[in-house]
Amino acid sequence: MLEGACCQGVYAPPSVRIVYSGHACNVEEERNTERVYTIREGETLELTCLVTGHPRPQIRWTKTAGSVSDRFQDSSVFNETLHIAKIQRNQGGRYYCKAENGLGSPAIKSIRVDVYYLDDPVVTVHQSIGEAKEQFYYERTVFLRCVANSNPPVRYSWHRGRDVLSQGSDKGVEIYEPFFTQGETKILKLKNLRPKDYANYSCIASVRSVCGIPDRRVIFRLTNKTASPSIKLLVEDPIVVNPGQTVSLVCIATGGVPTPNLTWSSSSEKLPEKSVVKDGTLTLPAISSEDAGVYSCIASNNVGNPAKKSTTIVVRALKKGRFWITPDPYHNDDNIQIGREVKISCQVEATPPEELLFSWLKNGRALRSSERMVITQTDPDISPGTTNLDIIDLKFTDFGTYTCVASLRGGGIPEISIDVNISSTTVPPNLTVPRGKSPLVVREGETVELECLVSGKPKPIILWSRADKEVPMPDGSMQMESYDGVLRIVNVSREMTGSYRCQTSQYNGFNVKPREAVVELIVQYPPAVEPVWSEVRQGLNRPVAMSCRVLRAHPSRVLRYEWRLGSRLLHAGHFDTRDETEYTVRSLTREGYGEYTCDIINEAGAGRCTFLVTGKAYHPEFYYDTYSPLWQNRPRVYGFKLQWTQMNPDAVDRIMAYRLGIRQVNNIHFGNSISPFPLQKMKGELITYNLTELIRPEAYEVRLTPITRFGEGDFTIRMVTYSGDGLYPSPFFEEEPMCMFTQDKNDNFDWTRHSAATRDTKYTPNTGPSGDRAGSKQGFYMYIETSRPRKDGEKARLLSPTFNVAPKNPYGITNPPAYCFGFYYHMYGKHIGTLNAFMKQKGQATADAGPVWSLSGNQGDRWRQAKISIHPTSSFQVIFEGIRGPGIEGDIAIDDVTLEEGECPDPPNTVYLFLYRPGQCFCSHCSFL
Repeated sequence: MLEGACCQGVYAPPSVRIVYSGHACNVEEERNTERVYTIREGETLELTCLVTGHPRPQIRWTKTAGSVSDRFQDSSVFNETLHIAKIQRNQGGRYYCKAENGLGSPAIKSIRVDVYYLDDPVVTVHQSIGEAKEQFYYERTVFLRCVANSNPPVRYSWHRGRDVLSQGSDKGVEIYEPFFTQGETKILKLKNLRPKDYANYSCIASVRSVCGIPDRRVIFRLTNKTASPSIKLLVEDPIVVNPGQTVSLVCIATGGVPTPNLTWSSSSEKLPEKSVVKDGTLTLPAISSEDAGVYSCIASNNVGNPAKKSTTIVVRALKKGRFWITPDPYHNDDNIQIGREVKISCQVEATPPEELLFSWLKNGRALRSSERMVITQTDPDISPGTTNLDIIDLKFTDFGTYTCVASLRGGGIPEISIDVNISSTTVPPNLTVPRGKSPLVVREGETVELECLVSGKPKPIILWSRADKEVPMPDGSMQMESYDGVLRIVNVSREMTGSYRCQTSQYNGFNVKPREAVVELIVQYPPAVEPVWSEVRQGLNRPVAMSCRVLRAHPSRVLRYEWRLGSRLLHAGHFDTRDETEYTVRSLTREGYGEYTCDIINEAGAGRCTFLVTGKAYHPEFYYDTYSPLWQNRPRVYGFKLQWTQMNPDAVDRIMAYRLGIRQVNNIHFGNSISPFPLQKMKGELITYNLTELIRPEAYEVRLTPITRFGEGDFTIRMVTYSGDGLYPSPFFEEEPMCMFTQDKNDNFDWTRHSAATRDTKYTPNTGPSGDRAGSKQGFYMYIETSRPRKDGEKARLLSPTFNVAPKNPYGITNPPAYCFGFYYHMYGKHIGTLNAFMKQKGQATADAGPVWSLSGNQGDRWRQAKISIHPTSSFQVIFEGIRGPGIEGDIAIDDVTLEEGECPDPPNTVYLFLYRPGQCFCSHCSFL
């Protein structure tokens, strides 16, 4: 099936054009060659971006609506085909296709999508205000207004009964459009109302059948009884209730023809979820404080203005009881002293506030206002819900426990009691920081307790805030409360370094100038380095230079470094004034290939640069712009001219041959052959192989792998699909956009196909990979995006195609057969959730398939490999399930999925049965057997 080879330079910048399919009504050319694509609302929009250029350009669709540029339909943004099923009017606008391959400027084309629609018209009836009387529809002039939302602009026509009404056809009728709503409405004015004007009026809205949209009609019957609505609420205003009660609001229509439609609304815009509306009655079962507010009944019949009546629901409640002690304000002394005045204040939040009642007790006995014990209530406009007890000329006999009791008139709500002790030990607060507790030095990720000792009686609430800058506290608020003076921070981060202020609160303590103290927090963290991971490709006997640089560290001094190959120490030392260290291999040998690490170490730990030095060749780049690649000289077979260039051929040793695997789609096994490769003279040479004996009309999957003296390099895959009009390849897997993987429809959200080269500039930092498993910015991988609106515990599942159990060598494999299921995963971020891998067999529910592999939590900023032996007894699928963790820094990625016959070897001895490739699928090298 393989013939011939030739070469030429073919690298070219991208070009692009947009073609359409789907349900277009019309496509017109506008000025500057921009096209307008007209489609009916609810139909399917399908636009395809056809590109040329080599290497194969990446495609991105964007939409501009007015001045707002937005992404849309994340699952198809980076696909050559834009597919929107059941398109809606708000999805109209200008769509841009952008193609880029790193050569020259990106190629951009646009097309404007115009969505056509026509809603049912609505007729409203009004009367001239100057002529209105009690029964104003007996008056002389009536206006019928017809409105319909549409695109393109609607045309209106009026009928009375079966007669068409037009301007001038009847002296008692006038038809016009208001100046300020040209084309949007049509008003029928009935002057000097006559008996024959009491009739059925039809308004017909039409867009002249564009896109096959039929006309819409509405009928209104005008009689001598036509009247605007009036309603009555059979409830009090306000309605004061206790929590837990059921409240029914009854609204009845007392007038209006046609019969008005009754609806309810609330001041919180949305009615409570538990509310029930039936025949104008709104029922709120088990009412709570959150349900309090204004509720409105609205009656509308399109005649005159809607009628509206409102009532307020007040839910009785007492909450947030607190107190404070104020020493004698006439003396510059914060202490309570015999012979001086002292005031105790008590405050609660009460609903309704006018029902609030206060009483005072001393040592459990009722206390009444007197000359020395003055009980007052503060002006509600100054300090609502507050009562004061002024003790004049304090005596020893006044020492004791004073109790403030708050209640609501009529009962039904539990009282709030607040005890305040006045004695010789009642003293104002004092704040100090314990010795050795400031500055506090901790390591990132630890739990730290900031402490302020608070003395005094009663002990006040302590408020913690940042003293050095206006930033939120660890819980997101600007202030945190503490009752014991301790601020506990779990998983402390470097951003939390700084000064923290502890301060006494006025409440539940003395009403004196706040006491405060400051605690310094210093967070040490290991060095942050770059590159965290890098792949270095180099041929034998060539030099390799590696450099590891420190970005930031605390403490930043006394840094040392260690270079290793595997576990073998190569070089170690200390930093002087530089912020980077280098290591050079002068002449690479076979023993020099492997994983080099550089650990840069301070007191808090180590940061690591990792360099994978390999002689693997880069993947080939298939050429998709071949002219007339198909030929056919026999009825049942066809041939195809397969062309490619080699990516960065000079980076490693000379490529000696290619392994070419080809298989029919839906066939498990690849047929493999190794073809010698002529010596390349320069980058960009075009290699040609003729595929012959391809059976019509079968589609084929082609896998191409370069071979050097190091061994096999990265492979790439393309589809070859036969059609009656000739053969065409599927450059971006139009039918198989994720290598035949599919999204589970019963999960919470989807996996996303992604590459670093196309990553949004607003991506979440500190999580997710910086490239695919091979370190390429262009290669694709799949990941779960955990930013909002995703929530903790939500799941995304990715399903493989179904595989039949059909071993290549049935005599050499146990029964049931064994397969080695492998993949690379990247789980980096402090909010990482869980990655599960399942094997689901035929007839088995997903819920019954237990995970064959599972991992949770932060695994570091690097790709790691997992391999699991599985033993299916029937056809099966593999399923990846990503579970969102507690925050946005929890992106999980997968790449390089393989399925191999036999138990997982160590080291692996791979015989690929089925393979997927990056740049065209989601992975750098995905293989499925």
